[in-house]
Amino acid sequence: MPYDDAVRRLVDGWKEHGLRRLADSAAGIVAERLPPPDAATLAFVPTDRRRGRERGHHPAERLARALAARWSLPCEPLLVRTRTGERQRGLSFADRRRNVAGAFDAPRAAPHTVALVDDVYTTGATVSAASSALRAAGATRVDVVTFARTIRSRQAT
Repeated sequence: MPYDDAVRRLVDGWKEHGLRRLADSAAGIVAERLPPPDAATLAFVPTDRRRGRERGHHPAERLARALAARWSLPCEPLLVRTRTGERQRGLSFADRRRNVAGAFDAPRAAPHTVALVDDVYTTGATVSAASSALRAAGATRVDVVTFARTIRSRQAT
């Protein structure tokens, strides 16, 4: 789904205002539009502990678990956060990449094929850093599944 104003409000309610049931609704929308991935398992981008405590839940994990149930796939916590970074919102592309570089680790071997779930794909910096950790742990293919994606228009040069 394009990350437009309506979707942004939905994601904000889900992530920041405790409307946890919206994760299941988001999973339903994703499952209607995408076939189950050809992956051994679903994994999710972990939130940092402080934000997880503030929110009382982990949005990407809730989405991943709801998708796993719909797609009859296992869902495993393959990644951990190695450090807390600044919020990505409002950062430039380069700052986002620096902010999440080395922020994830896969403490055990990863399956060869993993579908990595996150709530919103903005610049790809977060899923890129998380995918790198999964590949370092043995994954040969990491597909990314998100509820929403920022669509950038291309400008003529």
